Amino acid sequence: MNRPAPLIINQMVEQMMAMDDVFHALANRARRGMLSRLAERDLSVGELAEPLTMTLAAASKHLKVLEGAGLVSQTVEGRRHVCHLEPAPLAAAATWLRFYQDHWEGRLDALEGLLRPHDQGG
Repeated sequence: MNRPAPLIINQMVEQMMAMDDVFHALANRARRGMLSRLAERDLSVGELAEPLTMTLAAASKHLKVLEGAGLVSQTVEGRRHVCHLEPAPLAAAATWLRFYQDHWEGRLDALEGLLRPHDQGG
């Protein structure tokens, strides 16, 4: 019996867990807002927290979730912690979603074909 190698299974599990982290991070409006602003330009932690109605400590917790999902990285420039968008995890999530979008669009198109009245010609 051919069984997948344990390394392959571990990689698949890790990829699924990483995808869980991305969707968890995207589930919060404040974190999505942070990502939107980082898509425009790199920002310091303070600049990211500024428009939010929360403390800097709360904003930092949101950043930790984004970093844990691999969506944001930070560099230190003097005393400033500058945040950068890391788009690769978003691309992986978009690819996963696209598969299901294509699947359901095909299924709905087929259903529409079944439900559409046939042209009775003449």
